[in-house]
Amino acid sequence: MPSRFAEDLRDLTPADLAGMSHEDLLATSCRLLALARSQANRLSEDSRTSSRPPSSDNPYRREERRSSGEPACEGGQSAAASPESREEPKAQAKLTSGKRPGKQPGSKGFWRSQPIVVSEEVEHAPRVCEACGAAIDAQTPGRRASAHISLELARGDMSLKIEATKHVYFVQRCRCGHETVEQPGVGARSHVEGRKRDLTATERCLVGPMLCVFIAALSLRFRLSRAKIKEFLDEWLGLELATATIHRCVHEFGLASEPVVEKLIEEVRAAEIVNLDETPWFQHGVLRWMWVAVTATAVVFRIGSRRKEELAALIGEAFLGWLVSDGYTAYRDHPRRQRCLAHLIRKALALAEGLYGEGAGFGHELVRDLRRLIERVRDGDNDSKAVNRLLAAIKWSCQRNLYEIEPKIRQLAHEILNDWDAVIAFVYDPRLPPTNNDAERALRHAVIARRISYGTRTDEGSRLYAAGLSVIESCRKRRLDPWTYARDLIAAARTGAKAPLVSGIKRRVVGFAALRGNGWPPTPSRGDRLPRPLWPQPWMSLGTVAVVTHDRTVA
Repeated sequence: MPSRFAEDLRDLTPADLAGMSHEDLLATSCRLLALARSQANRLSEDSRTSSRPPSSDNPYRREERRSSGEPACEGGQSAAASPESREEPKAQAKLTSGKRPGKQPGSKGFWRSQPIVVSEEVEHAPRVCEACGAAIDAQTPGRRASAHISLELARGDMSLKIEATKHVYFVQRCRCGHETVEQPGVGARSHVEGRKRDLTATERCLVGPMLCVFIAALSLRFRLSRAKIKEFLDEWLGLELATATIHRCVHEFGLASEPVVEKLIEEVRAAEIVNLDETPWFQHGVLRWMWVAVTATAVVFRIGSRRKEELAALIGEAFLGWLVSDGYTAYRDHPRRQRCLAHLIRKALALAEGLYGEGAGFGHELVRDLRRLIERVRDGDNDSKAVNRLLAAIKWSCQRNLYEIEPKIRQLAHEILNDWDAVIAFVYDPRLPPTNNDAERALRHAVIARRISYGTRTDEGSRLYAAGLSVIESCRKRRLDPWTYARDLIAAARTGAKAPLVSGIKRRVVGFAALRGNGWPPTPSRGDRLPRPLWPQPWMSLGTVAVVTHDRTVA
């Protein structure tokens, strides 16, 4: 008989084994044993035992290694396997010394070697007397009290330029005899217990609002490390900044964004449809989870545990709208929910293309029927007999496989039947999308950043990182320039003023149709009782989707 390899296992049945001779059975068993060992070795590989990057490690196994005291990998290699760690034991000891990252107390400091050429001087004089409240004449002579230089980024037509401005603060005497000192504004503050100096948003800062936003954009949006941002500023803009200053700019943007995030959470809780998803995140090597809630005009990120309390912090305890989510149990208690069909289709594809024997047929049927159901509802046939036949076929196919021997087949059948109302909710409510594509696309950027930076280090860093991402993505949702808004946001936070409103354009989808040739405007199908569905998605491949919208300004 021919030798059997991994691709032949699909056709191998107990009857074939029973009909083999002793020699053929022994040869097949040896090949199967070799295949099993190979697969087991591949499953046990991680960044410590192969050339895989640390970001590909199983987050749960990483937690197990930390709890058992195994050495963690650094830079894609284990401490035991790294040549540098063998040649330089001091460097390895430094990683496990327990000291805080960064410069240690008593180490040599960093001084500016680049001269600053001031291009403009701005005078700040008091206008109201602190004692009597009377207005101070602008012509009243005064003396200088303090000054500082601020570096700002000037955005021109296809140009970027760093300008240095000297801000001078004066002391003036009122007619009542009291001297009033003008001071730089001081605003938001982030307090961390045990830290020597809290993060404070103030006008007395070397980096101006627009340059601060530019640095935050390089970190949050373009995923550059602090060291690469420093290199970019030095080599391309001729600006020399310390790593700590760059780090402060990134955190200051998150600090200024926190009041806006509170307003965005209120919008999420009042929305009719919210897409929710979560992904693993690491905070100082500890497994956490990044949550995201997406509506038509708002995106809110949150880093925390995977408990249900984190979900309540996003949408509240009394959320009355629709949730579009995957099958995670934290979402199951909500009565109005649409299950993401893309997850179910992927699981069915795994059955269809895997070594599951007769279960492959169940996977093929499920993939075909779910895709046809989405296409029918998209085309406006959500009340037709064809849709009812598809629903009955999907349900019957799951019922037939409830008691299959293969666990994967049984689990998928149970999963669909137990969540049946959430699986088909989009058929009866045309506003609901059949997939959780919006939330998954919102998380994609954070997932790439996690693979590059391995997450955040502190609770403050996680909180400010999520706040900054929320403001950036919400501005993009509203077709608002996020960087101009962020500049105004930081300027307001440094003076203690109220955060500006996230004004933009809210797009309310009122209808769509699939274009076929010159068939526009669309004509309704006969027998339609419900309006056509309002969820054009990027995965729709049958024709071009045209969206008709009415735009209105919102705040």
